Amino acid sequence: MEHIARFFFGVSGNVIALFLFLSPVVTFWRIIKRKSTEDFSGVPYNMTLLNCLLSAWYGLPFVSPNNILVTTINGAGSVIEAIYVVIFLIFAERKAKIRMLGLLSVVTTIFATVVLVSLLALHGKARTVFCGLAATVFSICMYASPLSIMRLVIKTKSVEYMPFLLSLSVFLCGTSWFIYGLLGLDPFIYIPNGCGSFLGLMQLILYAIYRKNKGPAAGAVPAGKGEDAGDEADEVEDAKKAAAAVEMGEAKIKVNDDTAVVDKVAAQV
Repeated sequence: MEHIARFFFGVSGNVIALFLFLSPVVTFWRIIKRKSTEDFSGVPYNMTLLNCLLSAWYGLPFVSPNNILVTTINGAGSVIEAIYVVIFLIFAERKAKIRMLGLLSVVTTIFATVVLVSLLALHGKARTVFCGLAATVFSICMYASPLSIMRLVIKTKSVEYMPFLLSLSVFLCGTSWFIYGLLGLDPFIYIPNGCGSFLGLMQLILYAIYRKNKGPAAGAVPAGKGEDAGDEADEVEDAKKAAAAVEMGEAKIKVNDDTAVVDKVAAQV
């Protein structure tokens, strides 16, 4: 009965995770139509790509037995996230594009390192633990990457740059895989996804609070009210740009810190 329940939540996790991976389609359609990435950040998509690659590797039978459902969805997710990253690179401004390329090179290096170390230096349980730790670390990074956007939502009182579908998918996906991991007694699955479920819930709470405020005008004061209105609107715009810049910087620091952990560890579903 326990195996049936685990299989059910694994399949559910696959379906919900697919919606999670596809939820930014609306965002990227907007980017393509406007030929600009605006204040959207590419960091979450790079982190999700790394998470998918490492989780797909962890789920392979010779690394972690009985976790093939982890590999199926994360293999598909890797392809989808790679497409998002390419689109972002095409339409990003020069500075953002350079940062994205740098982050993408870090993602590729980390994944290649984990694969080579696990194949050439480790076997059996040691390989499982090493790859599981790697997947766990970067899975938590993936779930935590929207934290700067959450701060932006609080500051501007607008949910324009925090899509509802993405937040909902994060919560449902994290919850489903959390239960899957608990049933299989796999800490490398239930720990990061438990964190993801909690952060997804926090995003939904923020969305419920500020759901009526969507679009640039939400955080700005209506025109025609003097200099104060213009100054406040400028402050809001500056806050958006500052948050985007901080997010890029935080992600770089986070990735650098995690790269150091790779010697012992490294990210999941």
